[in-house]
Amino acid sequence: MYFAVISIFPEMFASIRDFGITGRAVTQQQVTIECINPRDYTTDNYRRIDERPFGGGPGMVMMAEPLAQAIDDAKERASQHGCRIDKQHCPVIYMSPQGQTLSENSVLEMSDYDGMILLCGRYEGIDERLLAQYVDKEVSLGDYVLTGGELPAMVLMDSVIRRLPDIMGDDKSAEQDSFVDGLLDCPHYTKPRDFAGMSVPEVLLSGHHANIAKWRFNQQVLRTQARRPDLWQAFTPSAEQAKWLKELSKQD
Repeated sequence: MYFAVISIFPEMFASIRDFGITGRAVTQQQVTIECINPRDYTTDNYRRIDERPFGGGPGMVMMAEPLAQAIDDAKERASQHGCRIDKQHCPVIYMSPQGQTLSENSVLEMSDYDGMILLCGRYEGIDERLLAQYVDKEVSLGDYVLTGGELPAMVLMDSVIRRLPDIMGDDKSAEQDSFVDGLLDCPHYTKPRDFAGMSVPEVLLSGHHANIAKWRFNQQVLRTQARRPDLWQAFTPSAEQAKWLKELSKQD
């Protein structure tokens, strides 16, 4: 998958390009991450990409022209990497608190893209005309504001890259994460068997896979009910899970 990131701080993306699972995906050429600095498309000696807002007010607004040229360049690069340049296959995504909240479902949808062009804003925001003409989608991490779009872009890339085929050491690891089946994840344990006066649940040591699967599901249910009742209200169990839920309710 191809990622073009438009940011005035391209150095920040070394953390996702050079380390961990995402760094390994880049090294193995499963993923390409290119950073494009909009300052490279300015014409003044100061390489200015922001100006005061019309109508007054605090802060600065990123100008449309250098960002438009950066996006055009990103589309050309994406095309050279085999991406189909349209909103269904390689969209321009603006990281914005006003966008659609990132979710596991949207991550899965994005993992089918050829690539994406991520636009990272700064200051008070970006000239609305640029957003109207060049941006296909706005994505948010939640109802709060950060100093720029770089960290949200890295979160989006990390969440999408780990869902690509053959990226994780074991693809089932991603399938068992929180939110994948609509519930929070179950507790996990490893050696030693006893720690701080607490022992590993005996069922996990039994080797009985069916009982382990049932125990893990029940733990997911209890944890989701306690911590995220909104998720629990929206959860639809499978036939087997419905049977386990009946058994769990009898235990209560």
